[in-house]
Amino acid sequence: NVMIAGFIAGPQNAAPATVLIRGLGPSLTSSGVPNALQDPTLELHDANGNKLRVNDNWKDTQQNDIQNTGLPPSDNRESAILTDVAPGNYTAILAGKGGASGNGLVEIYNIQ
Repeated sequence: NVMIAGFIAGPQNAAPATVLIRGLGPSLTSSGVPNALQDPTLELHDANGNKLRVNDNWKDTQQNDIQNTGLPPSDNRESAILTDVAPGNYTAILAGKGGASGNGLVEIYNIQ
């Protein structure tokens, strides 16, 4: 009952990358997606499964920094994590708060 999105930051000899990870649900309704996940939560894990960051409602943490990317989620209930990652493998996990289910979307942006 979760969505798992894997991504690779690299190559191995690269400098850390700044990424914005968005977990969308409610805003998908306006695009015609049925049964959109109403309150998504987002976790970021490293290659060893260690939980690095967590977010529920994107405005609760990092609001100004996320807005400054020009890519903030359009619904306050959606999740977002802005962080620097070293080269390597990562996993973003999107889930419904309280075990809720529905259609969601994970987006990962390399912020330059």
